Amino acid sequence: MNIVLHEPKIPANTGNIGRTCVATGSSLHLIEPLGFILSEKKIKRAGMDYWERLDLTRYADYGDFKKKHPGSKVWFASTKAHKCYDEVSYGFDDFIMFGAEDAGIPEEILVDNEQYCIRIPMLDNERSLNLSNSVAIVLYEALRQNGFPNLKKCGDLHRLKWNL
Repeated sequence: MNIVLHEPKIPANTGNIGRTCVATGSSLHLIEPLGFILSEKKIKRAGMDYWERLDLTRYADYGDFKKKHPGSKVWFASTKAHKCYDEVSYGFDDFIMFGAEDAGIPEEILVDNEQYCIRIPMLDNERSLNLSNSVAIVLYEALRQNGFPNLKKCGDLHRLKWNL
């Protein structure tokens, strides 16, 4: 899967998302400008040692992203969307875009892609969820729909054995 962050602002969120991408075999795509420098300690702290194994691509702007991925299916996560994230079918090579923590994806992009806009249900009075939590929710639904490819589905205990 491919996670796209459109102009993210908070380094800890991007670090957490990078860690989630590494743990799921997903790629992270960052559309600039970023609200931080990628070498910041906050990114490294949130991403821990996972960050070095991250499949990361940066783009100068949204136009650069579109130019480099013509014909790709992109889902746009927004609190303004009509469809719920679990009402669509994700392909394994799809891109799922999330916007900046303070503004979301620009409405010009959403209007041009209305049929691919998805949302996570929330109470009416709430503005949004944390960005890294939102990515995890939608990414794991997309992975579930694709059978969790290449992911370990059963864990092992450290000292003992399961009685199965």
